[in-house]
Order: sequence, then C-alpha cells, then structure tokens
Amino acid sequence: MPSPHLTLTYAVADEWAEPSSRIVMDGLLAYNAIFYDTPKEKKLAINAYAEDGRFVAGLLGQTHHGWLYVGWLWVSEPLRHQQIGTELMRRAEAEALDRECHHAHLTTLDFQARSFYERLGYTVFGMLDDYPRPHKRFFMQKQLVALGSSGPPHRSQA
Repeated sequence: MPSPHLTLTYAVADEWAEPSSRIVMDGLLAYNAIFYDTPKEKKLAINAYAEDGRFVAGLLGQTHHGWLYVGWLWVSEPLRHQQIGTELMRRAEAEALDRECHHAHLTTLDFQARSFYERLGYTVFGMLDDYPRPHKRFFMQKQLVALGSSGPPHRSQA
C-alpha cells in the first residue's frame, strides 16, 4: 500500500511504452525468480510453402517452463482438410519435445477448431463464456509423449 503522503497519478495507454513496460516485466521476473529459474522462452514458427514458393500455412507459438504454447495456426482456405494443420502441429510438438517440453497448451473459439485439437489428443481444461460475445473460448492442453514411448516418463520410487 502506498505511503499516506505519496500522491500518485495514473496513465492509461493503448500501447506498452518503454521504459515502464520493461520495468513491469523485469520486476515480475525478478520476483518470480525467487520461486523458480527464469524461463528460457523461445519463439517457434513453422511455415508451409507451395511448390511455387507461396506461403500457404503456418503455426506460431513459443516454448517455456517445459510447455509448448500454440498461439496461432492458419491454413489457407483451399488447402484445409488435407492434413496440413495436423502436420504443422506434429512438427511443433516434435520440436517442443526436442526443447524438453512435457506439455502443450492452446486456446480456440467455438467456431474454430476445437474438434481438430481433440482429435490430436488435446482436452479442454477451462472455458470462458461470451469471449467474444456470444461465443466461447476453450483452453486446451495435452501431455507430450515422444514417438516410440509408451507414455510419460516415470520416476522411480525411492
């Protein structure tokens, strides 16, 4: 709580301005470092190109804290339902495993691709109604398992 003699002013903005945005992020990271190592966040982009060089599909995400986050997955309209999205997800999950991730998470809206992600093994762990109104936003996750593995790694009992 601020000192009773401290007068504050507040500013609202549409953009994250420097240096204040950097101070907020650095301050939160410093506090979090008390509880765990600083995450090694790494961006991930997987792009698909047609034979003529046209960009036709892509996935954008990041990995940190042992998790893959899939933020955006897009396949051009004429190429949908041809396993391209599945291949992008497969490659993202394989890269996440190479980066020592154990889980993946993403969000999708009710008019987007919930059933697609469910077919890939993702399950809903949360939902927001009216996001945006009148739709629903689903939060989904999946445990990542390496090919040839029978399941998640098991810890020995001591």
